[in-house]
Amino acid sequence: MIVLETERLRLRYQTLDDAAFILELVNDPAWLQYIGDRGVRTLEDARAYIANGAIRSYERDGFGFYLVERKEDRTLLGMCGLVRREGLEDVDIGYAFLPAYRGRGYAHEAASAVMQYATQTLGLSRVVAITAQDNHASGRLLEKLGLRFERLIQLPNAPEWLKLFVYDAAQAESDAKVLR
Repeated sequence: MIVLETERLRLRYQTLDDAAFILELVNDPAWLQYIGDRGVRTLEDARAYIANGAIRSYERDGFGFYLVERKEDRTLLGMCGLVRREGLEDVDIGYAFLPAYRGRGYAHEAASAVMQYATQTLGLSRVVAITAQDNHASGRLLEKLGLRFERLIQLPNAPEWLKLFVYDAAQAESDAKVLR
């Protein structure tokens, strides 16, 4: 099911048929470095990861991580979406793209559409994001989307401290008035 479309992209639900792509994405060195090892080593692991993650999220929350595909040729580029994460009070935006599709504006295009969906369709007044402290590229993208670094946090059962970025609609409105 297609959830969002942009000029170049479609964001759609993950299905069990996407296991080969998910297996590749979650084992990309950047995923492992910045997001973490999810223990997905086989197609069966990938199907379980999809079923217990994205599909469960769609059923429970009405949103989740969507696969991002290029409209022109339906090539899968990455994932982008929203999730309720243990240890965070607000809905979290996240994204990950295969190396060949980084630096081409796809992440910004997809994440902008997801932020618009979060605020305008779902009515969320706050959206957060977390990044590894050394993931400067994601931090820059989040700031372009209107999120601001707030503080360092630790998620339950996680040893590392992460950067928490926050989009607050009331703060964004106040900032916009100041700029006028």
